[in-house]
Amino acid sequence: MSVSELMPAPATGRFVAAVHHFPLRIYFEDTDLSGLVYHANYLRYMERARSDMLRIAGIDQRENHESGGGVYAVTDLNIRYRRPARLDDDLMVVSRVTDVRAASCSIHQSVMRVGEELTDATITVAWLTPQGRPQRQPKAWTAIFTRLCQGEDIHP
Repeated sequence: MSVSELMPAPATGRFVAAVHHFPLRIYFEDTDLSGLVYHANYLRYMERARSDMLRIAGIDQRENHESGGGVYAVTDLNIRYRRPARLDDDLMVVSRVTDVRAASCSIHQSVMRVGEELTDATITVAWLTPQGRPQRQPKAWTAIFTRLCQGEDIHP
């Protein structure tokens, strides 16, 4: 066995019931001159959490894109910053599907530090053709989102 095979896989988080929990740590590169997390980095953390949430829910965005299918694009974002994160903080991005439509879905995400909400956002993504036009999401994916939105544990 190679060393790479012995190493753990990157953290993908996990579902607790229908809510995805994604752990992360703040590094020096995440902070600004004041020692606080730079505001745009919260969006990166949320994007990573959403991508991993979809992956472990069974939604393969990469395969669909490579086969000529569509892509998700953020169409609406509402974010609130409540408290700053700092170097070496251990954080958790908590994500839950809040709305499902034929061509879009909304996900509420909170960045937490030991039970304290630092930032929260609601992100709406639309499913687009490779040419950038809205279209219905794949039916299997809509079914997954609907189950999550209803609070169903998809990994019992």
